[in-house]
Amino acid sequence: MNKTTPAFDEIAENLSFLDDWEDRYRYIIELGQGLALLTDEERSADNKVHGCASQVWLVTESAPGDAGTILTFRGDSDAMIVKGLIAIVLALYSGRTAADIAATDAMPILDSIGLREHLSTQRSNGLAAMVARLRADAQAS
Repeated sequence: MNKTTPAFDEIAENLSFLDDWEDRYRYIIELGQGLALLTDEERSADNKVHGCASQVWLVTESAPGDAGTILTFRGDSDAMIVKGLIAIVLALYSGRTAADIAATDAMPILDSIGLREHLSTQRSNGLAAMVARLRADAQAS
């Protein structure tokens, strides 16, 4: 069940209009610049994502919803392109039920927009670590 969200679909559509990956990287960096900043307390060891070459923190918040627990995520990184990758992953997962998130494997979806093939191995592994972390949080909810 790999369904997407309107926020993710908008990003995918915008990326499809950009002809080269230099422009796409600029767009991804812009997405990251739009993320809300985390507090110093939120940049904790508990929120740190392991497996990323850059510093990455993800914060998970839950609220009851009609169809189950709704999870929202916030994130930050010390690397501009990684902040953009966080924004893309959050667009795919944030605001959905824990069950939907746990059942959605982001990697084929991200591959469909050509993302991983244009990332270094380290960044691709970091992206996979972020996805794994969010899905694990969803499974634990």
